[in-house]
Amino acid sequence: MTQHSIVNGLSVDVEDWFQVGAFEHTIKREDWDSLQLRVGDNVARILDLFDAAGVKATFFTLGWVAQRNPAAMRAIVERGHELASHGYDHTRVFTFSPQEFAEDLAKARTILEDAGGMAITGYRAPSFSIDARNPWAHEVLAEHGYAYSSSVAPVVHDHYGWREAPRFAFNPVSGSDLVEIPVTTAVFRGRRLAAGGGGFFRVLPYAFSRWAIRQVNRQDRRPAVFYFHPWEVDPDQPRVYGAPMRSRLRHYTNLSRMEDKLSDLLGEFAWGRMDALAEREAARSLDWAA
Repeated sequence: MTQHSIVNGLSVDVEDWFQVGAFEHTIKREDWDSLQLRVGDNVARILDLFDAAGVKATFFTLGWVAQRNPAAMRAIVERGHELASHGYDHTRVFTFSPQEFAEDLAKARTILEDAGGMAITGYRAPSFSIDARNPWAHEVLAEHGYAYSSSVAPVVHDHYGWREAPRFAFNPVSGSDLVEIPVTTAVFRGRRLAAGGGGFFRVLPYAFSRWAIRQVNRQDRRPAVFYFHPWEVDPDQPRVYGAPMRSRLRHYTNLSRMEDKLSDLLGEFAWGRMDALAEREAARSLDWAA
């Protein structure tokens, strides 16, 4: 299997500029409806970018966003992409009880299926918030019939991370067909490095992402999982000046360069939907019930 024969997983975490983890202590949820909605236009821009590159992707979408942008949900599905769940309002899963998580899943799924007209079988936790604190979350996903999750970041990070988790596809619930597809990491001198997109892709030189994806494809002979957000292609979005400096640096750095970097990435590697990747990876996923 060569690099060019491996189809990597391409995904978009659909949330608006004010719903991100970097601003969760600065912007109150009750104020969201008073803020400018930009996610619909940004999704349209991404759909055009994907069409130009000839790729299909998965859009992990907040139920809150789908309620207010049903036309964008229909466009995602009509243009051949997968619509999947990102929960209702970007609440981190480890803050839920199992019952609260089940309710959030059901609420988001109903909204997404009504808006997009397709079955929702994939899930990504907000801020990769399934980790060692809440392994029960996979059991809840399995009980609700999800085929796959892409909710684990097997690294150490100040916002998220499950250091002990496998780097590649695993079965987190014994006796279940649920497959967890972790976001991509690369290995340098024995240390795992986050390399699956988002802020790392924007801030670091493009050469780092090329090296990381090539390592996963050529050495590990596995597909990479890449993600980004609609607000990352929107350099004209409003500025949140009350947020901590570190949060603002993470959020705003290189927004104007993101679209060109994405075009390079889409042209250099093969990309496809996460549901298709999960189906392929299921046959060689590792049994790993935490």
